[in-house]
Amino acid sequence: MSKQSIRPGPAGSGRQAVELAGLRRRLASMLYESLLLLGVLALTFMVPLLILGAGTDYTPPGGVLWLHIFLVLGAYFLWYWRRGGQTLAMQTWKLRIVTTDGNPVSLKQGWLRYALAWPSVLLGGIGLWWAIFDRDRQFLHDRLAGTRIILLPATPKA
Repeated sequence: MSKQSIRPGPAGSGRQAVELAGLRRRLASMLYESLLLLGVLALTFMVPLLILGAGTDYTPPGGVLWLHIFLVLGAYFLWYWRRGGQTLAMQTWKLRIVTTDGNPVSLKQGWLRYALAWPSVLLGGIGLWWAIFDRDRQFLHDRLAGTRIILLPATPKA
């Protein structure tokens, strides 16, 4: 399997060609991200829910809880994608999310990618399996949202 390079911008813009991130690296980053999300959800979901339940003996309906999780995780991802194109796990694995032409992801495009990632992952991982057959090895939600995950160049050691 050969590595693919893309040019993030108009031809002749003087920008350096970048490499698309490999499937194994993106999956490893997703696994690491899921561990980080446990902490995010503990802080923003479980703790407030425990306080609400202990203080008022009330539990919101399941639909409200799922909406809360969807919005909290959406805020997490969009915050990081819009502020540098990298979540904490992506920073560790030297990955960045960009548009197909190499620009930062817009708010609309980020929400689209995030919303499409849910069924992509939860429906048997169909959007992840898609990468096996995709010509650029991209996930289905990336292909549909017009985004790519690129591998950042190694930083020279001092």
